[in-house]
Order: sequence, then structure tokens, then C-alpha cells
Amino acid sequence: MGASIIAVVGTLLGSGVTYTFQQRAARRNERFTRDEKLRQERLDAYSSFAGKLVDYRRSLMERWLQQHGEMVFENDEPALRKHSYELRTAAEEALFRLQMLTDDEQLVRRSQEVLDCVGEIFKATDRADWDVKRTAAKEAIHGFVAVAKHTLAEPLGNTEPPVPR
Repeated sequence: MGASIIAVVGTLLGSGVTYTFQQRAARRNERFTRDEKLRQERLDAYSSFAGKLVDYRRSLMERWLQQHGEMVFENDEPALRKHSYELRTAAEEALFRLQMLTDDEQLVRRSQEVLDCVGEIFKATDRADWDVKRTAAKEAIHGFVAVAKHTLAEPLGNTEPPVPR
């Protein structure tokens, strides 16, 4: 009788310990999956924002060149202006998404600064100023990408992959 009680107690303890470890593994797996999904969403948001900045930069450069008579494009000034406003709006929408997905204040501040820097291109007073502003905007975009890349490399939480069973 004593041996069967010990066997039952051992079985119950074994089941309890197994249950505890399975729960812990399941939570770790859920946390890993959630963190990886957030990392992927951030990657999408950061790269989308950078791409929209490149498009916005190009449109402002074309608009400035046309307005100053240095190049003639297929579209007239009102069409180029409208297009640049649309691209700015798209960049701002991407910025809002980025801001909702990150808690990194440095990245949020940097993203707003780079958007403002790109917007300065059209305010250039002459060709030399235009060259400085377009180069600064390009460098700012690349700087943003470097900072964003660094934030994606940092672990969000427990990023250990789940232990296979």
C-alpha cells in the first residue's frame, strides 16, 4: 500500500512539474513570437518611411530645378507641387506609423528631423545652397536608416527562440 501511495504522489508531482515547465515554455514561445512580429512590423515601418523620404526628396529636387529653370519636366509647376505635397503626406503617414511602433525617443526625434531636413531642399536660394541641402537630406536619410537598423538589432524582451520539445 505504501508503495502505491508513493507511486501516486510521484506521478502527481511529476505531472505538476511537467505542467509548470510546459507553461513556462509556452509563455516564452508566445513572448518570442510577439517580439518577432513587432520587430518585423518595425522593419516594415522604418523601411517604408525611408523609401517615402527618398521619393519626397526626389520630387522636391525636381520641383526646385523646374522652378529655377535648370530642367524642364513633363509636368508643370502646379502638378509637381501637388505631387510633392502628396509625397510629403505619404512620408508623414509613414512617420506616424513609425511613431506608434517604437518607444525609442531618439528614433522618433531623428525621424522628424530627417523629414524636416528633406523639406528644406525646396527652400534653397541658389544652386550651391540646393546642392548642400540635397546632400544633407540624403545623409540624414542614411543616418536615420543606421539608427533604425541599430534599434532593430536590440532585443525587445526575451528573444531566445523557444526550446524545441
